[in-house]
Amino acid sequence: MDSITSILLGFLLGAIIFGFLAYNRAYQIGFSKRSGLDAALKEQAEQEAAVLRERAQTEAERIRAEAERLKSEAERTLRDAETLAKERVAERRQELERDIQRERDTLKLERDEQRRERDELKREIERLNRRAEQLDARGMKLDHLEEKLEAEYRDLQVKHQEADTKLHDVNLKLFEIAQLSPEQARDIILHKLDEELEEDKAVRIRQSTEKANIEATRKAQHIIAQAIQRSASETSAAMAVSVVPIPSEAMKGRIIGREGRNIRAFEALTGVDLIIDDTPEAVILSSFNPIRREVAKSALEQLVADGRIHPTRIEEVVHKAQEDMKTFIHNQGEEGALEAGVVGIKPGLMQLLGRMYFRTSYGQNVLKHSIQVAHVTGILAAELGLDPALARRAGLLHDVGKSIDREIEGTHVDIGISLAKRFGEPFEVIDAIAHHHDPENAETLYGVLVAAADAISAARPGARRESLEVYIKRLEQLESIALSFPGVSNAYAIQAGREVRVIVQPEKITDSKATLLAREIAGRIEQDMEYPGQVQVTVVRESRAVEYAK
Repeated sequence: MDSITSILLGFLLGAIIFGFLAYNRAYQIGFSKRSGLDAALKEQAEQEAAVLRERAQTEAERIRAEAERLKSEAERTLRDAETLAKERVAERRQELERDIQRERDTLKLERDEQRRERDELKREIERLNRRAEQLDARGMKLDHLEEKLEAEYRDLQVKHQEADTKLHDVNLKLFEIAQLSPEQARDIILHKLDEELEEDKAVRIRQSTEKANIEATRKAQHIIAQAIQRSASETSAAMAVSVVPIPSEAMKGRIIGREGRNIRAFEALTGVDLIIDDTPEAVILSSFNPIRREVAKSALEQLVADGRIHPTRIEEVVHKAQEDMKTFIHNQGEEGALEAGVVGIKPGLMQLLGRMYFRTSYGQNVLKHSIQVAHVTGILAAELGLDPALARRAGLLHDVGKSIDREIEGTHVDIGISLAKRFGEPFEVIDAIAHHHDPENAETLYGVLVAAADAISAARPGARRESLEVYIKRLEQLESIALSFPGVSNAYAIQAGREVRVIVQPEKITDSKATLLAREIAGRIEQDMEYPGQVQVTVVRESRAVEYAK
C-alpha cells in the first residue's frame, strides 16, 4: 500500500512540475521572440498556462482518486483473502475432525468385530470340546457293543455249524431213502411245478379272455353297428396330375407363346409343371400340391376360354384364381363343419379345415374322413353318456395337422396340437389330437373314442387303398411272424390280411398252450407291424387218427 501511494504522489508531483516548466518555457519563448507583444498576448499565454495548470490539477486529482480506489480495493481484497483463508482453515479443521472421528468409528467397529469373533471362537471351541466328550463316550459305548456283537456272532457261527451238520445228516438219510441225487430231485420238482403252473395259467387266461371277449364283443357290436348305421361318407381319390381340355391343337402353340414366354410365366406364377405332349386336345398339369394344381387348372381354363394368352393376362388370371381358391377353401371348411355338426370354429382354423379337402391319405379324402370320424365319435359319445358336441369337434379336428404337414416340419400330430393350442381349443380336443394313434396314453375318454372312430373310418371296406406290393409284403410278414414260433407247422393270411390262421403240431402244443400262443403271436404283430384296423389270430390244433380197413 505504501508503494502505491508513493507512485501516485510521484505522478502528481511530476504533473505539477511539467505544468510549471511548460509555462516557463512558453514565457521564455514569447519573451525572446517578441518581447514587444502587447498585454493581450501575455494574457493569452497566462490563460493557456492557467488551462494547463487546471488540467494538471485535474489529472492529479484523478490520479489521487484512482489511487484511493485502488487502495480501497487492495484493502478489500486483503480482507477477503484473510476471510477466505480463515474459512478454509475452518473447513480443513472440520474435515480433519470428521476424518479422525471416522477413523475412530472404524477402529471401534473393528474392535467390536474382533471381540465378537473372539466370543464366537470361544463358543465354537466349547462346543467342539463338548462334542469331543460326547464322541468319546459314544466310542466307548460302541466298543462295548462291538465286543458284545462279536461274542454273539461267534455263538451264532457255532450254532450254524451245528445246524449245517444236522442238515447234512438229514439230507444223507433222505437221499438213501429216495435213491436220488440232489440235482435229480430238484429237476423233478421244478418240472412238475412248471407243468402245473403252465396248465393253470393257460386255463385262467383262456377263461378270462373268453369272458372279456364275449362282453366286449357284445357291447362293441351294438355301439359300432349303431354308429355305422347312422353315418355315411363318400371317398374321393386325388391324382398327381390334372388334365385340361383345349378346343384345338393350335391352342397349344398359343399356350407355349413366343420363345416359351407364356408357359414359363404360367409355371413361375403357379408353381405347377405344364406338360404339353402328343395328347390330342388336352394339356396336363403336374404338381404334388393339389391346391396349386387346382389353381393352375382354374386359371388355364379361364385363359383358354378367353383366348387372350400373354404374361400380363396370365398374371391377372392366376391372381384371381388364387383369391377364388381361398374363398373355395373357406367354403369347404364351413360346409365340412356344418355337415359334422360342429360350430364355433375360428376363421383361421376353418381355413385349415378347408385345406383338408385337397389332402388324401391312402386315397381317402382327409376332410371326408374327418367328417365321418366326427359323426362316429359323436354317436359313440352319446352311447356312453359323454358330450356329443365336444366329441364331434374332437373327431373333426383330429387330423387338422395334415392340412399343412407338407409345408412345415413335424408330424401331423405335433402340428395339430400346436394349431389347437394356438386357436384355443379345449383340452379334450387337444388330447384327442395328441393320442388318436395311441389311445392307451390318452388322458380323457374322447381320445379313446376318436381313436376308435378313426380306426372304423380307415378300416371300412373300400375306404383306403394300398399298392399291390405293400399288400403282398404285409401278408407275407403276417405269415412269417406266425411261423417263427416253435410248434407251428403252417400259417395262412386270409380275409385280405385281417386274419391269420395258424396250424400247430398237436404233439407239441396243447390246448392250454394254444391260447398262450395266440396271445404271443398277436403281441408280436402289434409290435412289429403297421396295419389298418385289427388282425385276428386263430390257432388251430387238430388231432387225427387214421386207420384203413382191409
